[in-house]
Amino acid sequence: MTTEPLTKPLIAPAAGPDPRALLELLKPITWFAPMWAFACGVVSSGSPVQGRWPVVIAGILLAGPLVCATSQAANDWFDRHVDAINEPNRPIPSGRIPGRWGLYVAIAWTFLSLAVAALLGPFVLAAAIFGLALAWLYSAPPVRLKRDGWWGNAACGLCYEGLPWFTGAAVMGSALPDGRIIGLALLYSFGAHGIMTLNDFKSMEGDRRTGIRSLPVQLGADRAARLACWVMAAPQAVVAVLLLAWGGPWHAALVAALLAGQGLLMRRFLGDPHGQAAWYNGTGTLLYVLGMLTAALALRGSLVGGLA
Repeated sequence: MTTEPLTKPLIAPAAGPDPRALLELLKPITWFAPMWAFACGVVSSGSPVQGRWPVVIAGILLAGPLVCATSQAANDWFDRHVDAINEPNRPIPSGRIPGRWGLYVAIAWTFLSLAVAALLGPFVLAAAIFGLALAWLYSAPPVRLKRDGWWGNAACGLCYEGLPWFTGAAVMGSALPDGRIIGLALLYSFGAHGIMTLNDFKSMEGDRRTGIRSLPVQLGADRAARLACWVMAAPQAVVAVLLLAWGGPWHAALVAALLAGQGLLMRRFLGDPHGQAAWYNGTGTLLYVLGMLTAALALRGSLVGGLA
């Protein structure tokens, strides 16, 4: 593995990080996925939210601005050499987050996340510990799961979809969630492995030069794109079958329709994977997460007395 030197900061280092650069480091745009998954967990639990809004809001903050933001800060710190090649304007390689502040932020956010998780109960704390451990193992040497796209994407998919879904259901039930909830959370985590592959197309050159074996680097753009599509589609098909078996034909039909819509969008993506990955990430993924909510609503109907 070769290591490229950091580029010279684009601005002179300051005594501390610029607040705007700090917010950019924590990447609010990435918080949506785990916050949405947490909300799906809340919905799927079948428990009423009336009178429990403070707990729900705390859980949403834990999933997004805390745990997810921690993973983003840690990733940017340990990825600073790669970012100096791919995206030198990011906060750390540009010098807007000077010195070791990126590392300090990741550590501070880790402890803050654990403190909030502890207030929400033992199952939530256990899930947070597991998720934060994966976040650090994903980015930090010597393990650095992201060096291999198979393991790194699996860790991300679980942290972005499965764990927040589990956490949302655990918060509402104050207990281990129903097995069907855990099953759907795992299926959508598996599908998120494909979504993570979509994110890797933009950084192929830097990944190749620094020894990160993302799936587009390992398989080539065309094969990685086909794999991402299949990995996203297969668990959704299983979800539709399960919902049908559980007595939710209308929910199953809607999940299947959303999957068919993704299939149409995939044709454009597969025609130019490198150029269209970001476009498909914004369109196909939207249909994917709408299917998550549909499945959560189906489970809610089941757990409170019968699917519609």
